[in-house]
Amino acid sequence: MRDELKLTISLLPTSPGVYQYLNREGTVIYVGKAKNLKRRVSSYFNRVHPVVRTNLLVRNIWDMKYIVVNSEEEALDLENSLIKEFQPRYNVLLKDDKSYPWICVTKELFPRIFITREKHARGTKYYGPYPKTEVAHALLDTIKQLYPIRTCRHNLTAENVESRKYKLCLQYHIKNCEGCCQGFVSHETYSNYIDSIVKILNGDTKQVSDFLMQEMMARAAELKFEEAEVLKRKYQLLENYRAKSVIVNPTIHNVDVFTILRDDDAAYVNFMHMRNGAIVQSLTVEYKFQDAGSDETVEEVLSSAVRDIRDRFGETYKHDRVREILVNVVPDFEIEGVEYVVPQRGDKRKLVAISLKNAEQYRAEKLKRMEKLNPEQRATRTLTTMMKDLHLPELPRHIECFDNSSISGTSAVAACVVFKNAKPSKKDYRHFNIKEADGNDDYAQMREVINRRYSRLISEGAELPQLLVVDGGKGQLNAAVEVLDELGLRGTIAVVGIAKRLDEIYFPGDSVPLYIDKNSETIHVIQRLRDEAHRFGIKHHRNKRSKTQVHSQLDDIKGIGPKTRTALLKHFKSLKRIKEASPNEISLVVGAAKAKLVIEALEQL
Repeated sequence: MRDELKLTISLLPTSPGVYQYLNREGTVIYVGKAKNLKRRVSSYFNRVHPVVRTNLLVRNIWDMKYIVVNSEEEALDLENSLIKEFQPRYNVLLKDDKSYPWICVTKELFPRIFITREKHARGTKYYGPYPKTEVAHALLDTIKQLYPIRTCRHNLTAENVESRKYKLCLQYHIKNCEGCCQGFVSHETYSNYIDSIVKILNGDTKQVSDFLMQEMMARAAELKFEEAEVLKRKYQLLENYRAKSVIVNPTIHNVDVFTILRDDDAAYVNFMHMRNGAIVQSLTVEYKFQDAGSDETVEEVLSSAVRDIRDRFGETYKHDRVREILVNVVPDFEIEGVEYVVPQRGDKRKLVAISLKNAEQYRAEKLKRMEKLNPEQRATRTLTTMMKDLHLPELPRHIECFDNSSISGTSAVAACVVFKNAKPSKKDYRHFNIKEADGNDDYAQMREVINRRYSRLISEGAELPQLLVVDGGKGQLNAAVEVLDELGLRGTIAVVGIAKRLDEIYFPGDSVPLYIDKNSETIHVIQRLRDEAHRFGIKHHRNKRSKTQVHSQLDDIKGIGPKTRTALLKHFKSLKRIKEASPNEISLVVGAAKAKLVIEALEQL
């Protein structure tokens, strides 16, 4: 395997998606889907496969491409489309149009709606495909409950309806049909039913879900729990699965999708070309700015990208006449005969979201690739983010965090953890036993440990941190600020407090906390600092408490060591019996000299 391919695989996301393997000539030889792209692709290369065909495939893999999607269902649909498009040599499944069922709406005076696996009739509209057959059936069953549409195959032309050629069937008598064959329902009324059904098939299932919920509650109120359970299963099925794939929609044909993301120093543009509902081409490119603060707008960058990419795929446009380009921002470059559309809802809006997701993945992969080649870059990026978020004057390469720990004021301890370049520096961790402060006074304890820590660093001429994080709210923060003021370090060390409940960040002199985005690297580092300080402090507290629990009054007698103490307790079983024993009995165990020390010490207790 080439080094470039190894690196690509190591940077794959763990999200659902579809991967394509290419040979040396750039031909797609295999298309696969994955719930976890990184785990699935890696499995091809970490062992010898029992199937010869798979080993031959692996030998011929020279490069790979992938597209991330939102769910396994979308990955399944996209895989199906790409296999039909490229007909890869090593794929053996999903190469025909009968892979999944479709819901069909016929073009008749009184249209029929049914499930099919074949698409032949002209003018007939098909919706799907549905990877889960039960979803298609549940949707169709619910539609039939909502609207009295016919299920017969009669040729209901205007002449046949007028002449009443066909007799009323059972569906009419059980009120599932309004008697189209006899003209009991008008063409206009029936067309309104079909229009509403088409909206549902286009993805608007809220109406169906609301109907199912109402029916379920009504059955439950009537104590018809078995019927209510059936309706509940249908409701959950429709709620948990989007009725129609956002990837495979035959009505989206010869459409381009362009989306753009921008950072301070670069922009990322994703391009997808849709043909017959399938993504047949996908590409993400990066546009680097010469200056970090470039004033080029996203519209200008996207205009350049549209021109460049359309030139690159010029062969495509010889056969496909693209009339519509879906975008997240409108470029300032016009193309004759082509309309830019920023979709607000429906399948096209979801396609734009998929395109943006691929641009985001490309950006994330690029950053990870750079970080692997230069590990210091990630730390610098994280520290730069922290400096901006916390309004620091310099990069916080050295951060310290304090936490107190005690139980009902006993065995009070504190912990100091140190992060350097956003990573734990465990050799610099320190424990503190609280000596002067009251065990129940958290603020006094915080003042004591911070004073002891930084007084010592100053006296030793050691490196001081750029940032101090206090585990606690405004009270603990004020205690830390008081000590820094006394030591003259207020302008040298920045200090913030983090509250436990909602992760609010407090600044000195500001009663209003700062709420940082939960996905921000800043809050992640501060949370790790706090959690590490808590873990380290609890560990020391437990050790101290354990020693206290096994402490004996014999340990306080000068000249009596652990062996003597153990021998006495082993023989007499308790301190009370030692006190009651005679000097001769004690002397027989530990000797006359030590017996005298023990007797004199115990007489004073």
